[in-house]
Parts: sequence; structure tokens; C-alpha cells
Amino acid sequence: MLGRRFAALTAGFAAVAGSIGLAVVAPAAAAPGCKVDYAVPSQWQGGFTASVAITNVGDRVDGWRLTWTWPSGQQVTQAWNATVTSSGGQVTAADAGYNKVIEPNATVSFGFNGSWSGANTAPQSFALNGVTCTGNPGTTTTTTTTTTTGNPVPGDAMAQVAAMQPGWNLGNTLDATGSDETSWGNPRVTEALLDNVKAQGFKSIRIPVTWGQHQAADHTIEAAYLNRVKEVVGWALADGFQVMINIHHDSWQWISAMPSNRAGVLTRYNAIWTQLATAFRDSPKQLVFESVNEPQFTGSSGDAQSAQLLHELNSSFRDIVRRSGGTNATRLLVLPTLHTSADQARLDELATSMSGFNDTNLVATVHYYGYWPFSVNVAGGTRYDATAQKDLTDAFDRVYDTFVARGVPVVLGEYGLLGFDRHTGTIEQGEKLKFFEHLGYYARIKKITTMLWDNGQHLGRTSFQWSDPELAAQIKAGWSTRSGTASTDQVFSARSSAVTAKTITLNTNGTTFTGLRQGSTDLVRGTDYTVSGDQLTLTAAAMTRLSGSRAYGTNSVLHAHFSAGVPWRINLITHDVPVLAGATGTTAAFAIPTTFRGDLLATMEARYADGSNAGPHNWTSYKEFDRAFAPNYTTGVTTLTPEFFAEVNDNARVTLTFHYWSGATVTYYVTKSGSAVTGTT
Repeated sequence: MLGRRFAALTAGFAAVAGSIGLAVVAPAAAAPGCKVDYAVPSQWQGGFTASVAITNVGDRVDGWRLTWTWPSGQQVTQAWNATVTSSGGQVTAADAGYNKVIEPNATVSFGFNGSWSGANTAPQSFALNGVTCTGNPGTTTTTTTTTTTGNPVPGDAMAQVAAMQPGWNLGNTLDATGSDETSWGNPRVTEALLDNVKAQGFKSIRIPVTWGQHQAADHTIEAAYLNRVKEVVGWALADGFQVMINIHHDSWQWISAMPSNRAGVLTRYNAIWTQLATAFRDSPKQLVFESVNEPQFTGSSGDAQSAQLLHELNSSFRDIVRRSGGTNATRLLVLPTLHTSADQARLDELATSMSGFNDTNLVATVHYYGYWPFSVNVAGGTRYDATAQKDLTDAFDRVYDTFVARGVPVVLGEYGLLGFDRHTGTIEQGEKLKFFEHLGYYARIKKITTMLWDNGQHLGRTSFQWSDPELAAQIKAGWSTRSGTASTDQVFSARSSAVTAKTITLNTNGTTFTGLRQGSTDLVRGTDYTVSGDQLTLTAAAMTRLSGSRAYGTNSVLHAHFSAGVPWRINLITHDVPVLAGATGTTAAFAIPTTFRGDLLATMEARYADGSNAGPHNWTSYKEFDRAFAPNYTTGVTTLTPEFFAEVNDNARVTLTFHYWSGATVTYYVTKSGSAVTGTT
């Protein structure tokens, strides 16, 4: 998850045209014996990227040369982890020295970029050191190539993934990168915690695990740590959960170095999955394996190479697990896109890999944390507006069309809002609820199984209570129905003005509005409120009564009820324009005295005198909530953070415009001189 996640905004890559075949060529034999997996994870007009995996099923190979003939006149233009030469249509790939030894049952891989014209037909046969690869030891039978033109016929995978809905993440625990599962501040997992997660209605649990700090130099996993993971998995299975385990933060700790250390990373990665496949070989099918969390590659030449590297990891993972036998022969295996992104190019890359694997027990996974400006509250993204909604529907539509509609199940392995990495208050409550209501609904109709990311900020690990019961209720309702919402959950009345009627827009979301209540008391339609179409109007008389003495802040809480789902809370708030005062401080600690007078801060703009943007994210005047600025309603201050001042010019006055949820704006000025800061009105 973000905070301890790599967040990437990736440009689109040319979509894969059609389905790419996987040449399944066998390795060499008793003396030599080989199997070759040839795949094209990316293809575009006139060019393609290919990956080749050679598995030795015979005796030890010390130095190798793989040869093949192009059936369609292709050419290799660039290669890595092998030296590739060609003469006409004949191609030879020789080891790169460091990968010349292939032990029995081991695999080495290389990749290349190539060109094509007219057709890009996969090679029909490969030979290792002169012996045709058939997949059988000691034989020289001609190999065959299988071209997959669609997805495997779905079996029980779709049903099992559907039964995993809804799911929950045991985040920041066994995936912590310190000495043990408590190193990121969460307590040790208990059976009682899992019992309580089950009682909340969750059907599956994703247990992220980081392994690297628990591996010896020879890549052996510490026995005590592996046993602890097995213990937690056992508890979850005994509770009736379907359970997903993975390789988690290793993705950015050391797997990301694969472009510069391909052999070393693959060896270490394979060692983990070899041990896990053995340890869980006979666990029930309700245990699911995920190859790697949020795969990413530092120093990659681009998306094409990154896709090839991920294909190699996913391929190796699948082969190791399937070869280990037992329940692993048919266990559900979850494969991620690059960065677990739902961009179409990333989905196409994974679809191509999965098509080539021709395995009916594979599951695709992506993550979704919302439209970024809204998800972290930056660039004015304070509302779950039409742009943010379209980002969600477009992403889920792409996932559905690429996988679900073709019989491949999908798990949304993590979802939430990125601002939650700071705290759940970075996004306004009503806007937050609208996001989760929409996500639950749209994932359900697109048949995507969802797994809530919870690093301890949602369900208390020892209290077993939700930190935000209103959010929990909204999430749970989304598992089976829709809920009505409204344009806002805040109705402001200025104390400096007379009380007037107030109107908000109802979003019924396919339900029917049934009434308005204050606690258990029904308000009277026609007297206290009227409804015209989707417009709900609170009368001036009702507003006067419900505002009472008109103290600053929330005077009354109402709930709009609908025919389904959870009610929508509406706070009636009395306010006046906030008052800010001058201040001095330092870049390490600067707070603006603020009398909020019932109002709530939505966002802040920062500009220099010439109108250019000041502070972090200088492509926008609107700064990131809580990272650049933060209100404290209890102490009556608005804090500007060291991160904000780190990107402010010295001795250049910055004009701050504070935007409040009532619609009020207040201007303030700050000037940084070295580490000293002065603020004035």
C-alpha cells in the first residue's frame, strides 16, 4: 500500500494486437534435455518484445547455445542476458557467461526486441547445444508449438474468486520490513483478531508477507518466521477464510533491481517460491498464492522490458508451484499487472502472458486507490466529482473487458484512498463515503472481488472496533446493494445572516428517498422539508428550529433515508468567515492562529506575487492536504509543514488562499527567510 508503496503514473504503451501464442518447446534430455517457453508479452506495429525461458530436464549444462529458425522472417534487434546472432532466418542465442550453467530442473531466461513484417509467427522448434528441445529427457522428438487464440475455458476459478468476496488485507504486519510483524506499530496477530474480521462479514483475507529480511545468504527462509506465517495462515483457514499470501515489499526492496541483476533476483525469487510451494503443498485449495505485490523495476529500459521481466517472474512462479504437485497442481495463482495498474497496456501485457500459460486456475489482480488528485486531496481534488467517478468506471470497465468477460477472474487486491496513509481525515467525510459507495457498487456489477487495504487504520487490531463506523457501514452495504447519497453532507448557515431555507441535491443511486429524520424523529414532509425531483429543501422554519442557539459548529444531525442501503448523514452547521492572525515561526514549526468559527478547511492555494505557483507540486496552486498544510480545530491553528517550506523560495512573499467548505475564502501571506517564517494578514 502507499506510504510504503511505489506510486507510479505510467504513460500508455501500444496495445497488444490479437492474442500471442506461446511456443512450448521441450528441454533437453537425459544427457541433454530441455523445455523452452517462448512468449511475446508486447507487440506493436513492426516490433515486439520476446522472452525465452530454457528449463533443463536433463543433466547439468555448462555453457549453452539455443538455436531456432524464424518462420516469418523476423529479426532480433536487441537482446539481454544472451548474445544473439543470426544468419538469414537462422538464430543462435549463446549464454552471457554468468548464466552459462543450467543445473538439472533449473531455468535460465533471456529476452530480446525484434522486428516483424506481415506476420510474427512463433518459432516451431528450438535446439539446445544441437539437441531438439522436447520437454523429455534423452529424446530428440520434434517439438510442437501451441498458439493460443483466446483465454482458457474457465473452470472453478471464477466460482472460487466470487466466493472470496468480500476480502480484507492484514496490512503492515507480516509485510513489515523490520525484525518482526510488530515493527510497523501493529500488534502480533491473534486468533481473536481473525475471528473478529470473520464476524464483520469478510470471506477472504490477504496476508501480505515480506520475506527478504528473513532469508539467509543462501536464500533459506528463517524456520521460525516461516512457521509463524504458517500459523497465521492456519488460523485463517480454520476460521473459514479463503487466504491469499504473497511476496510483498520485496518488490521494491530487491526485486526492483532485476534489470541490472536479473540472475540474482530470479534465483532469490525462485528460492522463496520453491520453499513456499513445499511448505504449503498440501494445504487446501482455499489457500491462494499471489506471485508478487505491485511489481516495479528500477533502471528498466521502458515498459516493454518491465513487462518482459514481470512475465519472467510470473512464469517462473507458476512453473515452480505447478511442478511441486499436491494441491499446488491446481491451486489458484494470482498474477499482477505491472505496478498492479489498470491501464490498458498493462492489462494487455498480463492477458498475453496468461493466454500463453493456458492455465484455467489463474487470477488477474490490480489495485485501485482512486483518481489521484481526489485520493490525496491535491490540485483542488476535494470532491468525488464526475472526473473522479469516470476514472473509477473506466478502470473497472477495462478490467472487466480484458479479463472477466473472457472468463478470467479478477481480484482487486487492494483498494482505498492514498490519503489514508496519513490518516482517514485527509478527504472530507461525505466525499469519502460517496467514493466507497460507488466503488462497492461498480466492482459488484463488474464481478470483481474486492479486498480492503487495512494497515490498522480501519478495524482496531485489539479493540476490534471500526475507527470510522460510518465508513464501515457504507463499505458493507456496498457488498449487496446501493445507498443513496447527496451533493453534500454539510449544510452551512452564516450566523451573521438571517436563517434561510437550504437545498441540496439527492443522489438516489437507483433507490427511493423515503424520509428525513433527526435521531428517531421523522421530520414532516411539506412542513420541515420539501422534495422536488432530486432537490431536497429544508424550510426556513425547520432550519431555525434545528439551529437552536446557533452556536458555531454542528447544531443538528439529520439522516436522509432511502429504500435500500445506509442513511445519508447531513450536518447543519452554523459558521462565520474564519479569522487568521499574524505569526512568526520557523520552517520546522509554523502555525497560523485560526479562529475557525464553525467552518472547515477544504484546501489551500499558494502563489508568488507574479502569479506563479509556490510550494510542492508547483504544477498546481492547490497544495496537498496534510502534507503541505493541516488544520487543527482543537488547538485553533493551521499548520504549514516543513515539506511546504522546503519548496518555497527564500525572501519571496507567498499569497495563501484558504478555501473552506462553506464557500468562504481567506487570504494570508507568508515569507521565508532562511529558517525564519513570518505570516501576516
